[in-house]
Amino acid sequence: MLSVIIPTKDCERILVHTLAMLVSASVSGLVADVVIADAGSRDDTGEIADIAGCTLLVSAEPLGVRLHAAAAAARGNWLLFLHPGAVIETAWAETVTRFIEETDWLDVADARAAVFRRAQSAGEQAFLPALAALVRSALGERPLPQQGLLISRGHYDALGGHRDDKPDPEAGLIKRIGRRNLVRLDRTITLLGDKPRKRRADSNI
Repeated sequence: MLSVIIPTKDCERILVHTLAMLVSASVSGLVADVVIADAGSRDDTGEIADIAGCTLLVSAEPLGVRLHAAAAAARGNWLLFLHPGAVIETAWAETVTRFIEETDWLDVADARAAVFRRAQSAGEQAFLPALAALVRSALGERPLPQQGLLISRGHYDALGGHRDDKPDPEAGLIKRIGRRNLVRLDRTITLLGDKPRKRRADSNI
């Protein structure tokens, strides 16, 4: 049903946490496969992916090209794009399953995608979090790629998938989906070793 796609480069330590999070969903049958779109890691990222039973695609192509190729190789009719080190709140699989069941019957023209809610940093939690959330909502803040992306294969293909958008192909896809068609799921996502900020344009994970 669901293929998980993770772009990687030299991230063996944090990748382990994300793969461990996916185990129960794989056992239950929700996750059909995990595709690692690697940029030529020189650490043990590839070995970890192999041990975990992932499909490993290694390429020196830009991020958008690698993600598009990984989506083409994936078996599921739904795609979940995650960053290495992403850990989602407990019971995320049930939330994802419910969203898929509610969305599967929609036409591509009305299709929706989803992201997870970004976990707040300690500083954000201390500074009137309810008011801060209200302001972000009012300003229509676009979700970040670090929040993951859940999208049906049909919707992904209709949008042209990931392109080699500059400076960020992941943000480019989110923009093309549009805020009105992007649901924030009721589960938080934390990216290990990362602060809640936009990724640098020259990053190549």
